[in-house]
Amino acid sequence: MTSQDAPVTETPAPRKRPRFQVLSLTEAAAERLREIMENSDTPVEAVRLGVKKGGCAGMEYTMEYAQSIVPGEDVVEDKGVKLVIDPKAVLFLLGTEMDFKVGKMSSGFVFNNPNQTSACGCGESVEIQPASPEALAQAGV
Repeated sequence: MTSQDAPVTETPAPRKRPRFQVLSLTEAAAERLREIMENSDTPVEAVRLGVKKGGCAGMEYTMEYAQSIVPGEDVVEDKGVKLVIDPKAVLFLLGTEMDFKVGKMSSGFVFNNPNQTSACGCGESVEIQPASPEALAQAGV
């Protein structure tokens, strides 16, 4: 058997590990985010979400326009909306569903976060624990 007759074996392409999605949007949240982004005074590529220390319960959710995406940030695209997740917030937001609620006296975004352990009485701040090792394993991280 010559080298020309040897069977050709192709090296399989490396398999990409599926990326987990840090959070999801309800249709109401996606609709409101699209509306906010379309009415921005400046071009907006996405909405950046994060958490910061503050408030009486210890942490607050943050949202701001993202004119560009910074390397290292997780990008979530859900229901036609692009969200950018601050790398420091990923473990706190893993598994979160973002909703938008309209009530008689107020309206706003609501975070249904499985990592949240408590909230203050005014609803402005929360206590959040990083995702557990079990949650990370379930998400494939």
